[in-house]
Amino acid sequence: MSRQTSAFVSARRILLLGAAATVFAGAAVAQGSATPAVRLFKVVSPRDEIFIGLTAQELAALQGSSPAEAVAKKIAADGQMTVWQYSVRRGDGGTLVMAPLSKVSLMAAGIVRIEPYQPAHPVIAPGA
Repeated sequence: MSRQTSAFVSARRILLLGAAATVFAGAAVAQGSATPAVRLFKVVSPRDEIFIGLTAQELAALQGSSPAEAVAKKIAADGQMTVWQYSVRRGDGGTLVMAPLSKVSLMAAGIVRIEPYQPAHPVIAPGA
């Protein structure tokens, strides 16, 4: 191959890779914009932190300007809240997923902070 042909092939590959990256990035944004079936939160206490999940129906029953505030208000008002604890595990096909581990009760006295959590892995709804 001549230098011009080689340069043309390299430029073409770069353009194709850029186009492919744009398509995949658009797909990721579209996937991320859908309302998730389960919203995850990180609950921080003086001793540790855990990840919890609430379904859209559970969040709709709570009141607050943001989902994290709604959870915090519910725990503060009632003194406790029972939720699903989530953790990373292997799903079908061996891929990593965030899945419900067990039901836990959060006590208002032990919570320092509740914050929304954006998982790097797909989230499995309880009972799914």
